Amino acid sequence: MSKCAFLGLGVMGFPMAGHLSRSGHDVSVWNRTARKGADWSSKFKGSVAKDAASAVFGKEFVLLCLGDDPDVEAVFDEIEPNLAAGMIVVDHTTASAGLARRLNERCQKRGASFIDAPISGGQAGAENGKLTIMCGGKDAAMAKAEPVMKAYGHRITHIGESGAGQLAKSVNQICIAGIVQGLSEGLHFAEANGLDVAKVIEAISGGAAQSWQMENRWKTMSEREFEHGFAVDWMRKDLRIALAAGNAAGASLPLTALVDQFYADVQAAGGRRWDTSSLISRLKTIEN
Repeated sequence: MSKCAFLGLGVMGFPMAGHLSRSGHDVSVWNRTARKGADWSSKFKGSVAKDAASAVFGKEFVLLCLGDDPDVEAVFDEIEPNLAAGMIVVDHTTASAGLARRLNERCQKRGASFIDAPISGGQAGAENGKLTIMCGGKDAAMAKAEPVMKAYGHRITHIGESGAGQLAKSVNQICIAGIVQGLSEGLHFAEANGLDVAKVIEAISGGAAQSWQMENRWKTMSEREFEHGFAVDWMRKDLRIALAAGNAAGASLPLTALVDQFYADVQAAGGRRWDTSSLISRLKTIEN
């Protein structure tokens, strides 16, 4: 088993680090909020480091699951002096491809390797060890890191060179944004026409309209229950990254830009921490 440092014990990182421990890896964890580390150590076998730099010292794998580009860069600045030849840094944060490429270069200067490996599957996927992981990096580093990531990853795909994993995650978020908006409008249409929504879903979920969002979110969307899942604030961060990458590549993303503004409406209505399925909340029946 491997010596691993896991930095970031949020709703995703907490169970991911737990799966590493349960798989027999030697795990050291760190979180900015010390209480999270104490809570983790009460549930799983492993050590809690006093700071990020000491967490990574002497480890084979350094795994990060943080919030945004500035968070990743700040933590990387702390751990960089303790990165040694042969170490592999795996960043599970959804961040920019540009940051991934910069950190890859900084790792190479120390003889270490870097893999950008954003995740999809939500909190349930993290807790059940069934995450989808999209990776960018060198073949040799991937071959070593994949057995470690299998502790919490169900589908692990090496997309390409550094930054490719983050770009693939943007594709994922672009597709989700369009699907959730379409599902919101479909459910809203059914309600406005007085249809039995459950029967409509039963009818259409076996055909071409089927999606993960339909299967897992139609009921809570119909009930206007959004206190779960992936927060709107985080989705807007991801779409900001996707729109910036699209602009840099000359890719037109009109629907993504529109849905991003719809999410801004949800934020303004107090739904910053609501699940992304809360797009339906901004649709109102027009009185004739």
